[in-house]
Amino acid sequence: MGEIKISPDYNWFRSTVPLKKIIVDDDDSKVWSLYDAGPRNIRCPLIFLPPVSGTADVFFQQILALSGWGYRVIALQYPVYWEIFEFCDGFRKLLDHLQLDKVHLFGASLGGFLAQKFAEYTHKSPRVQSLILCNSFSDTSIFNQTWTANSFWLLPAFMLKKIVLGNFASGPVDPEMADGIDFMVDRLETLGQSELASRLTLNCQNSYVEPHKIRDIPVTIMDVFDQSALSTEAKEEMYKLYPNARRAHLKTGGNFPYLCRSAEVNLYIQIHLLQFHGTRYAAIDPSMVSAEELEVQKANLQSSSDQEQQQS
Repeated sequence: MGEIKISPDYNWFRSTVPLKKIIVDDDDSKVWSLYDAGPRNIRCPLIFLPPVSGTADVFFQQILALSGWGYRVIALQYPVYWEIFEFCDGFRKLLDHLQLDKVHLFGASLGGFLAQKFAEYTHKSPRVQSLILCNSFSDTSIFNQTWTANSFWLLPAFMLKKIVLGNFASGPVDPEMADGIDFMVDRLETLGQSELASRLTLNCQNSYVEPHKIRDIPVTIMDVFDQSALSTEAKEEMYKLYPNARRAHLKTGGNFPYLCRSAEVNLYIQIHLLQFHGTRYAAIDPSMVSAEELEVQKANLQSSSDQEQQQS
């Protein structure tokens, strides 16, 4: 139990990457927490947005690996926001504070939905250069809880945690996935009542993505073929919404592939970001590109040959 929490990688991450706290709203209680790693001269970094149950450090394996390859990566934990518009306005202020004109967004589940809504919110003055949507959705009605969304704020923390835990895998899983679930349960325990209630409210209040406002943004849809909280219908809806999106399919990985299948997830992130190398929207230090590209191509060839062997 708790293997990730006591792993050398996680302890190295906690000891080398500082957690910053930033307030950008007039309300001092709205505090953004973030980890910012990699070269500061990069003006278009990759920003990670967590799911309902997640904190910024659930992406520690992406932060360690990608910053080591020369990328600038930022993992966020949002303050308490009850409306999507409120979140988008706060996130825009945060980017202004960090002096970031445009960014790439990786969003997991609710994080992916918020990433799409933020791209839509800023479509007239674009702030989002590209999107990686992991186990995400485009319409909150898939959860069939729009009618209860306005009552989450009344529920005690233990009931909210029970609702979230109900979406975690319950059947047999491999050891890496079990460790990932344990770690997410541990992270869930650190969230207060208002944090959980507000995230569940954003996750379930009646809202959907308007694709015509973000159709020009490069998108990679990352999902898993095994059990996750997303229905097949929700996945199909995402494919329809983004017909030109790249698809990054993981054979297994459950709800949290960035924890239990980090090597594959990191590779797909690198492949997605390759298209921006050599432009002002590159998330990587130019001096690191050639070595990094070689690594990606080698890993890509390896994964392709592995897949061929499995199919034959």
